Amino acid sequence: MKHVLYIVIFLFTITTVAQNEYKLTIEFEEIAFEKGKLFVALYNTEDSFLKKPIQGTIVEVNNGKATAVFNNIKSGIYAVSSFYDKNNNKKLDTNFMGIPKEPTAMSNNAKGNFGPPKFKDAKFTVQEAQTTIRINY
Repeated sequence: MKHVLYIVIFLFTITTVAQNEYKLTIEFEEIAFEKGKLFVALYNTEDSFLKKPIQGTIVEVNNGKATAVFNNIKSGIYAVSSFYDKNNNKKLDTNFMGIPKEPTAMSNNAKGNFGPPKFKDAKFTVQEAQTTIRINY
């Protein structure tokens, strides 16, 4: 009986750990620049969207394409924002009105109307161990 209990605990632990280990791959395509860097941010709430990402990464652009990977995320609703750092100053340059002067792209290729894109337009679901999305620039 003791062994059965240990097996049940072991299986529960494996299942619980596996449920939290999702991988999100973002493939960026049609980037107008052959080389450079993309700054990529991952959000999981409407309130944090474009303000405070839960994770971020910087990826290299090669031949107009780039790939970002976020490991060990939970299943749920997410959105991605990114920008191409044209002048390599490691920040998104904006004009006096706050409008980006550098190329940006969002998940679902969401676009803003008279302002930035909305979370509801950029959101997608991660519910499989491996999820891949594509974003065009």
